[in-house]
Amino acid sequence: MTDDPRRPSLIDLFREEARTQARVLNDGLLVLDRAPNDAAALEACMRAAHSLKGAARIVGVQVGVELAHAMEDCFVAAQEGRALLDAAWIDELLRGVDIIARIGNDEDESARDAVGACVAALQARMARVAPHRAPLRREGVPSVAAGSAVSAPAPRAVIEPPGARADTSANADADDDATFNLLADALRAQATAPVVPATPASTATDTPAAPAGASSASSTTNDPGRMLRVRADNLDRLLSLSGESLVESRWLKPFAQSMLRVKRVQRDSTRALDQLHETLADLKLDPRAHAALEELRRLTAESQHLLAERLADLESFDRRSTHLSQQLYDAALQCRMRPFGDGTGGLARMVRDVARSLGKKVRWQLVGESTQVDRDILDLLEAPLGHMLRNALDHGIEAPAVRLARGKAEEGTLTLDARHTAGALLITVSDDGAGIDLAALRASIVRKKLASEDTAARLSEAELLEFLFLPGFSLRDQVTEVSGRGVGLDAVHDVVKRVRGTVRITQEPGLGTRVQLQLPLTLSVIRSLLIEVAGEPYAVPLAHVNRTLHVSRADIELLEGHQHIAFSGRRIGVVTAHQILDTAPPANEDGAVCMMVIGDGPQTYGVVVDRFLGERMLVVQPLDPRLGKIRNITAGALMENGDPVLIADVDDWLRSVERLVAGGELRHAQHGGALTAQRVVRRVLVVDDSLTVRELERKLLATRGYDVTIAVDGMDGWNAVRGERFDLVITDIDMPRMDGIELVTLIKRDPQLQALPVMIVSYKDREEDRRAGLDAGADYYLAKGSFHDEALLDAVRDLIGEAYE
Repeated sequence: MTDDPRRPSLIDLFREEARTQARVLNDGLLVLDRAPNDAAALEACMRAAHSLKGAARIVGVQVGVELAHAMEDCFVAAQEGRALLDAAWIDELLRGVDIIARIGNDEDESARDAVGACVAALQARMARVAPHRAPLRREGVPSVAAGSAVSAPAPRAVIEPPGARADTSANADADDDATFNLLADALRAQATAPVVPATPASTATDTPAAPAGASSASSTTNDPGRMLRVRADNLDRLLSLSGESLVESRWLKPFAQSMLRVKRVQRDSTRALDQLHETLADLKLDPRAHAALEELRRLTAESQHLLAERLADLESFDRRSTHLSQQLYDAALQCRMRPFGDGTGGLARMVRDVARSLGKKVRWQLVGESTQVDRDILDLLEAPLGHMLRNALDHGIEAPAVRLARGKAEEGTLTLDARHTAGALLITVSDDGAGIDLAALRASIVRKKLASEDTAARLSEAELLEFLFLPGFSLRDQVTEVSGRGVGLDAVHDVVKRVRGTVRITQEPGLGTRVQLQLPLTLSVIRSLLIEVAGEPYAVPLAHVNRTLHVSRADIELLEGHQHIAFSGRRIGVVTAHQILDTAPPANEDGAVCMMVIGDGPQTYGVVVDRFLGERMLVVQPLDPRLGKIRNITAGALMENGDPVLIADVDDWLRSVERLVAGGELRHAQHGGALTAQRVVRRVLVVDDSLTVRELERKLLATRGYDVTIAVDGMDGWNAVRGERFDLVITDIDMPRMDGIELVTLIKRDPQLQALPVMIVSYKDREEDRRAGLDAGADYYLAKGSFHDEALLDAVRDLIGEAYE
């Protein structure tokens, strides 16, 4: 098994699920704190604890199993009426929720100790719970004798809003010390409980009274300088929606242009009708025919007039809609922006400290501190800016004595400038130092065997400066605390490429050096080239596409086993996108191919695609982080018609080509080849409400070649089996909306599905549970308690065989 359940990826998935279930438990417990008998809240809490226990058991986090089991026992006892979750009990359960939110693995001693203490406290409370299902009454509340007057039950201790008066008349018979302890426990619970939004079920007594100064505070609601706290994901969603609106608005223009063609066709038909009228004018036709012809001419003229009016309205709407969408996007983008100065707070101190350590005097200038920068780009800039400034201090600005000898002020100037220009963010680091010694740079290139002496002598200044971005390249022969390792400009180059920007170095001998970064204003919208590969669309950022070509297969040459074409006076390698994306080649190949040129320098390649679909401006939709890094893909987007499209990671594509070249696995694209017979892959549907269990089972089966589809609960699974063909269904039992037993029953009662094999994988290992599953029609029952990879795979092979027919 290549995917060990204890691999960090699965542990990370478990942590994600633990945090999700902790939020469910937290919300449910806060509801139960107000309404202890709320059935929906109890059910939600019990299910969350149950799912967490199954997930913890499947990845081997025993402390999670113990804690979730203890919490589940409490909720079950409350559901059965054997226990009432009072404030102190809620405190213990909330303490358990806090532990769940940070639980990770058995090796964490502090987690084990915390879980042990919490489990012991919960078990101590459960030990006092009656084993039967009779509801427990509160201590201190008198029982109601038969025939006696019914008195109101004593309310639970609650925390009154500031200034409110607690009504304790109903608790007159309760012990004062017990009441004090209850209040103290409730106060501690309120102090440690996280703040959650009020739910619609909240009552007026749950809401604190408005402070006396509320009326004066409300007068500031129109203050333009007010600061509001908004979740980052809400802002991202707003920007995403506004970007989609902007993309959608640009669909109106081509639609209006197509309507102009309709108008031209109608104009031509009107002319043809006029000619027909003139031809028939001299003929003695029936008066009714003449009247019909005149009516037809009138209707045609009227429809042409109406169409012209509607087209004018459409063009006006197109202008207004595009303008409004652009304003909306700009406003949403502004919410995402931060002043450039927010990311440069520590640079002034860093420049001062480094200059002092080098014995240099430097005047620091920050220009464009208020320039608005996308927060994601600003977060990425901190390290590159530090490298660039340290390089300027160490390599550029001279020592005071040297500057004085050259007729300069002994204090050098180091400037960081940020501004918007031509729809991009331009960041410049400049100094008034000595510039770059090109002779020393050329000698270093030769000494490091990066080019021969003759080649280095022919390199232009711009070409020489490009070597500074190579990994490990430095003009320093000795490593110091400031430089010498060759990671500075290399790190800058990597970050700039990651955000689809450019970097350029210019210098003047004796006058200084300038490094310019040109970056996109935002990472949320990109201009892309849409291509089609194996029937699927892909988007390639235009910033990474050098050229698009239509090349005859006869122009693709085979040299030393590799394919090449002539491009810009040199030869570049050729590879197919089918090999990069590991898809089947097309069955029919024409005499010409669509090719895009990507990469730079010796890593420039022509990539053959099925066809070009045009250019689009796409709103970037980040992939779910739980998916991890997907090879060759960086993000997703939606096209105008709502279809999803994957955005290519061009750097990954280049690395994939390098691996194919190194392994000698490149297929030839000069001529078409018969498509090899495709093996039929058996399809499996995994139905489980636990993210961790779903992902583990999916990876187990997918690595063995099975085509796996997932469903998040029984209802989702039932809809899936009715809409698609599967060879096997693997399901849990306890799930929301529809449990596994009901799903199995529905499948086996359906005449078209009853032959479909169904396997139950559940944490319930009791004989009666196993019998219930098999009686419902399940073909196999596997307990999660004894779950391991080979057991599942053996069971799948027993039921449907290997992955390929």
